[in-house]
Amino acid sequence: MAAARRRTVVAAALAALALGGCSSGDGLPQTQGANYIEGDGTVVRTPPQERGEPVDFTGTTVDGAPLRLSDHRGDVVVLNTWFAGCSPCRKEAPDLQAVWSEYAERGVRFVGINTDDTAEVAASFQRTFAITYPSVLDAGSGQAVLALRRYAPQATPTTLVLDAEGRVAARASGIVRAATLRGMLDDAGALPAPAAATGGQPSGQSGEQPA
Repeated sequence: MAAARRRTVVAAALAALALGGCSSGDGLPQTQGANYIEGDGTVVRTPPQERGEPVDFTGTTVDGAPLRLSDHRGDVVVLNTWFAGCSPCRKEAPDLQAVWSEYAERGVRFVGINTDDTAEVAASFQRTFAITYPSVLDAGSGQAVLALRRYAPQATPTTLVLDAEGRVAARASGIVRAATLRGMLDDAGALPAPAAATGGQPSGQSGEQPA
């Protein structure tokens, strides 16, 4: 009987972990969830003449501020879906922040789309990885993912690059590396890097091969 009770307690503990997820020392959840879909690494670039209609959505950022995507018309925009318990999202976070810092003065905006977390968990992720661009909380409404449904954002992370007209110019399914993202941004119309900052050679043209 005692052995049966121990088995019951162990089973309950495992079930709690499966439902709630485990966490690391930084307090962020590590589980990716039963319905998690991981990207396959595919990168698709669309030439200007084949791009669809502009996309738009509204949302509330992790900090509680309203955000409307169309307010960024005229800029190249990076959209990145993520949630705190997504291991690939954690792996790519430093590259995303590095490219954002590099391109922030080049007519580029970054907007994260958090698909699963509360504001507290999302804010903890942003602090952990020193993320300085905004993210909208989409778990409740799903408006952002719904607006992008034709571009298959179900895989997490998915990164979309919009041109200055708000049309999808490129999509990466799964982790996107810095060199690949730079190429996507340059193709979508990001402004050239100041020559003084790059020694006369525009960023993204340093000999790295596009994906």
